[in-house]
Amino acid sequence: MLVYPHIDPVALHVGPLSIHWYGLMYLCGFGAGYALALWRCRRTGSTWTPDMVSDMVFYVALGVIIGGRLGYVFFYGLPRFLNDPLWALRVWEGGMSFHGGLLGVIVAMIIFARQYQKNWFDVMDFVAPLVPPGIFFGRLGNFIGGELWGRPVIDQHYPLAMIFPHVDMLGRHPSQLYEAALEGLMLFVLLWWFSSKPRPRMAVSSLFLIGYGFSRFIVEFFRQPDADKGFILFDWMTMGQILTTPMILGGLILMLLAYRNARLGARA
Repeated sequence: MLVYPHIDPVALHVGPLSIHWYGLMYLCGFGAGYALALWRCRRTGSTWTPDMVSDMVFYVALGVIIGGRLGYVFFYGLPRFLNDPLWALRVWEGGMSFHGGLLGVIVAMIIFARQYQKNWFDVMDFVAPLVPPGIFFGRLGNFIGGELWGRPVIDQHYPLAMIFPHVDMLGRHPSQLYEAALEGLMLFVLLWWFSSKPRPRMAVSSLFLIGYGFSRFIVEFFRQPDADKGFILFDWMTMGQILTTPMILGGLILMLLAYRNARLGARA
């Protein structure tokens, strides 16, 4: 059975400054997205420029950090925030919500689209394939921080079972790594392949919503529910699944509309 390798959350000290692995993972995610966006903006026929990409990444970073933190505070940690409001500013301690970050990016891209007079869905279709690498590094940050561990495995001889000594001595699913694989690597491959050819407007961002939604919904069956919330609906649905369900439904509706509009446009 595997044992969680306790990792110092501080990657290195530079004088009085402590650089945390969690922050480094976010930098890696933004860096990967920036590099991929630059590569794609140089393709023949692209309406994007390197300067636009730089601005877009800046807006995305603000949306992820502000939205992700506020989402975590209000979706998962409201009682703690009410007792200690300054806790919301201590992002280096961990605690980011993907769904809050997504809402933050949506707002940031609305502002960006207006600034550059672009269609918002065209912007989101460009951004969607750049997101999974950030999710991948973010989940690695969760693993390094020893947070968001999985549920106990049914068979303690399961080859991927991992003991998290700071939790208990049970073999658990390393759900952080499951999420890195599904929401990060596999979703990136799917979106990068799908967006490599012309698709109807909204189709790429719709596939992101569907792909992430299904991946997260599945992994939640292996991830330990939040201690202060547990199962919220039907004695099996977690907060993550509740927040993810509208993503799946919305993505399916938008995908149908994308291809319906494309057919109607072709007939016109």
